[in-house]
Amino acid sequence: MANEICCVCNAPIEGAARGAGGRIFCERHYAKLSHNRQGMWGASLALIVGLALFVLAIFLLAPSLRDTLHGAGLVAAGLVLALVPAAIWLLVFYLQDRVEPEPKQYLIGVFLLGGLLASGVGQPLINNFFRVNQWAGDNLILKLVAGIFIIGAIQEFLKYAAVRHSVFSSQEFDERVDGIVYGAAAGLGYATLLNLTYVISNGGVDLGMGAIRIAVTALAHASFAGVTGYFLGRAKFENRGPLWLPLGVLIAAVLNGIVSTALGEISRSGLRVTPLNGLILAAAVAAITFIVLFVIIQRNNRATTPAAQA
Repeated sequence: MANEICCVCNAPIEGAARGAGGRIFCERHYAKLSHNRQGMWGASLALIVGLALFVLAIFLLAPSLRDTLHGAGLVAAGLVLALVPAAIWLLVFYLQDRVEPEPKQYLIGVFLLGGLLASGVGQPLINNFFRVNQWAGDNLILKLVAGIFIIGAIQEFLKYAAVRHSVFSSQEFDERVDGIVYGAAAGLGYATLLNLTYVISNGGVDLGMGAIRIAVTALAHASFAGVTGYFLGRAKFENRGPLWLPLGVLIAAVLNGIVSTALGEISRSGLRVTPLNGLILAAAVAAITFIVLFVIIQRNNRATTPAAQA
């Protein structure tokens, strides 16, 4: 009789196989099912706090730079700002992940893939094929429908694809929480492309307002993709059925559409632009989303610990 295969490392299992959630594991990966990365809480909080400090710093510096940055210099400054959220995420992740490091080439690869899919597939479909801005601009209901079923569905499916068809099958994807980690990386990649496009298409941006928009976009897309990543993390280690992953993408798309529409509405008060309202909402959504996902992951880990099943 052929040896059974571990669902994580794909290695033949010597001796008795260990099972959980309808999956088969070797001893090493079975033991990791109950592992909780407490540092991920700190990394997510550091991303949110770091982006808030980034925005504050740019707001304080913007008046002194406004008269010195023009043309190409303003564009270059905007491009640097667009890369800051990803740099903060990678830094805090690196600092908290030193004990049990995730391969940085995988993390960066998923980040880049998220950006490439946004550039080559997502934004051309949204802007050139569906032309959403031409028919859903001023009607709240149309904006919400388009935000969920076109923009949200396309963006969240591509973030899902960036993880599912790259690192998902790797041995390095060996804990449920890895889904959230790599999902957030794909979301930040998508957000970074959006931010770079925003800067270039406007020939540079007001540094203060631009910093807020860049931070809002990064926080929103990282949290949306974290939801899909949660579903991916559960799917690898549990037999969840054929509708599980489509459900995850759908929930992320609904969250994307609702939050993005709300951000657009509350960032304006009458004729006044009030971007700080959007930043507060985006930070709150990101904090709540990551906290809820990590709590659910920890509870699920406790329910499938080797000790619990002994």
